[in-house]
Amino acid sequence: MTDTVDARIPITLLTGFLGSGKTTVLNSLLRAPPLTAVIMNEFGSIGLDHQLVDNIQGTMALLSGGCVCCEIQGSLVPTLKNLWMGRRDGKIPAYERIIIETTGIADPTPIMETLLRSDWVAKRHYLDGVVTTVDAVFGNQQLDQHFEALRQVAGADRLLLTKTDLADVASIQQLESRLAQLNPAATISHVQHGNVDPDSLFKLRAYHQSEPAKAKQWLAAEHFRLVSANLPLKQPSILNPSVPTHGGTDQRIRSFSLTFDEALPWAGVSEALDTLVEFCSARLLRMKAIVNVQEYPGRPIVLHAVQHLFYPSVELPAWPDDDQRSRFVFITSDLDEDFVSNLLASFTQTVSKP
Repeated sequence: MTDTVDARIPITLLTGFLGSGKTTVLNSLLRAPPLTAVIMNEFGSIGLDHQLVDNIQGTMALLSGGCVCCEIQGSLVPTLKNLWMGRRDGKIPAYERIIIETTGIADPTPIMETLLRSDWVAKRHYLDGVVTTVDAVFGNQQLDQHFEALRQVAGADRLLLTKTDLADVASIQQLESRLAQLNPAATISHVQHGNVDPDSLFKLRAYHQSEPAKAKQWLAAEHFRLVSANLPLKQPSILNPSVPTHGGTDQRIRSFSLTFDEALPWAGVSEALDTLVEFCSARLLRMKAIVNVQEYPGRPIVLHAVQHLFYPSVELPAWPDDDQRSRFVFITSDLDEDFVSNLLASFTQTVSKP
């Protein structure tokens, strides 16, 4: 339960629906230090600013200022290896971060799985955060019509509201309110012409929180709707944990928190989360938790999951404040919060008192 990210290279996933301004943002970021390696599916067919390109050699382009851009070759692992070895051997500049730009309809989970499951990759890189662009003009329409856009928003650590100079104030405020309901933990920034402060997007440590002082901010539980876990202690049904999908696409995304006053048994927490992943992994978009574990008094455990991927747990040396309750936050898709609440309460045999 330790954190070893300091010596590794941070990776930022830049995602967003088609036409939402990802590459415009990317072009702006590449003009700012530090040196960056960019990974794209097909960099030759994407609107990378040609004023940034010094030369292109096969699947790799050297960018002005020392940055490098390359195309995914077969899978992400060989691409990361080629970059790493080129950096190590001095064949390409010593970049200090990596940005992976996904396609407009991509689910970033496979990339996250690669970063976590590949031992070679995980020893040298870590996922710093997911940044999602949302079009201020067409964002509502895209969220209404494309569930992929909703999932991209729900999975973000930072949301960039682009083209705000082309939308009226009332529309922007309405869209901001909608985004905050879909993903209460993600900070929203306005972007015009792709210009964004790089410091607001990097060094997020969104998947490797190990500092007690920042753990509360990372969890952001106060922004989530609190769901009571005062339910009858019974084995929850796993046959139909879904929720009706009527009432619009937004109703399919649920953001909520659970709080437990008493310390929880580690075995019960593990069994509950294992069951949740086994039967509902595709519906578990995001889970964060700071847990008061019976076996580790005074040392909270940080948990983090994306769908079926559970990141290594981290033991904090102390609580971030005087509140030592276990706190879980969830963002789910077509998954009823009462099912999740009852599952945790049943397996831990503990009832919270909000």
